[in-house]
Amino acid sequence: MTDARMAAVIHVIDDDEAVRESLAFLLATAGHTVHTHASARLFLDAGMPAADPSMSCIITDVRMPDMTGIDLLQHLQEKGSNVPVIVVTGHGDVPLAVEAMKLGAADFLEKPFDDVAILDTVKSALARREKAYQHDALREQVAERIAALSQRERQVLECLVVGQANKTIAYELGISPRTVEVYRANVMTKMKAQSLSELVRMALLAGISPKAA
Repeated sequence: MTDARMAAVIHVIDDDEAVRESLAFLLATAGHTVHTHASARLFLDAGMPAADPSMSCIITDVRMPDMTGIDLLQHLQEKGSNVPVIVVTGHGDVPLAVEAMKLGAADFLEKPFDDVAILDTVKSALARREKAYQHDALREQVAERIAALSQRERQVLECLVVGQANKTIAYELGISPRTVEVYRANVMTKMKAQSLSELVRMALLAGISPKAA
């Protein structure tokens, strides 16, 4: 069975009913919630959000009438979707697979594929999505903490990212080393950093780089 943390909502898009039902059964057996769609157009008509913070994944055939898997990828890219898409291609259909990857597909599978291959591919795509989501969430938290800093605290933070010592910061800002220590302590508290190295990592995550300072 799938790890509960990796259980997800999987959207299977294929114009072949037998393929849809087979994939749906396999994925449901692995613990996922599965929604099937007979075409990319029907999938979009169902109202799939462009950005979904929950654990979701799309598995789509690349060759379908009306709207192909490539067309779907282009549409999702234009809408800013961050839901991982796994594209299923025919054997030896390398050009389409490459095009799909360029358009942001998380992975691709060549027909025929076995059960283990599809489950492993889904698991990997979900793991990467979850890691990216956690990274984005942390970056938002850090940005909020930085926004709560006073102007002087922000200046001290930028000096720390450059690697300046308290005395150097004091000289740069025209304040006493003791005052720098107070601001530095305030910055550590507001940023919820346990160490200077953690503080620097947070600042870099938020885009405050030595060059910017």
